[in-house]
Amino acid sequence: MKRARFLAAGRYHEGYLAEPGILVDEAGRPHLEDAVSFLPPVEPRKVIGLALNYADHAAELSLSVPDEPALFFKPPNTWVGHRAPVVVPAGAGFVHYEIELAVVIGRRCRRVAPERAYDVVGGYTIANDVTVRDFITNVYRPPVKAKGWDTFCPLGPYLVEGEIADPHALGMRVYVNGELRQQGHTSQMLRRVPELVAYLSEFMTLEPGDVILTGTPKGISPVRPGDVMRLEIDGLGALENPVVEEPASGGPRSGLDTGPRAGPVGTPPTGP
Repeated sequence: MKRARFLAAGRYHEGYLAEPGILVDEAGRPHLEDAVSFLPPVEPRKVIGLALNYADHAAELSLSVPDEPALFFKPPNTWVGHRAPVVVPAGAGFVHYEIELAVVIGRRCRRVAPERAYDVVGGYTIANDVTVRDFITNVYRPPVKAKGWDTFCPLGPYLVEGEIADPHALGMRVYVNGELRQQGHTSQMLRRVPELVAYLSEFMTLEPGDVILTGTPKGISPVRPGDVMRLEIDGLGALENPVVEEPASGGPRSGLDTGPRAGPVGTPPTGP
């Protein structure tokens, strides 16, 4: 089943995909997908990312594969849904997409053995681990600023339950303005889902709705305001988000002013 969370006519709904383009809400009422606003398909307490889990991606960054899982968090301010705009920060030179299979935890768990990992997996969705590579100046530190910008973790469009027999048998593709930019396959993961669930649950309790991002393959490239990113994973649908620039700043910003600011997007910097 493909579950979704969405707003329709100003009201919150939870439903499922009944047929292509049609969502059915909790009361059995149909909604055209084009007429709703998608929310992230789950409400996690935490989203945990894994860096450099594909050898070809590590190679394109001229980095070695870490001996242990390299982890980071995508904080709540980054979580947005299908079709929501991704806001490019002012002055960023190299903002890029990263398609990732997102594993959603289905029940509270701790110290899960690898052979029992799928017992606690509730489903899967698509994640876009948007990153400002300008801000990664020290690869030995978690890339908080690079990956923690507002709107930098689109999730969706659906939570897919009970339909994926093997999460390591899925093709992945990213299109920018209809042009194929990134392509990979989840079979190329260095650390697979059971190992990741076991590793994380060894030292932290995983809660229902928590999300594990499993890394991205080779093929990152810059995106700019006006671009549209479309991420596809076999069996999970397509996650699409436009890129917008921050509005120009008219002066000092208060703590209550959450509107974004503008800035150019240029070419990739040198180095990792």
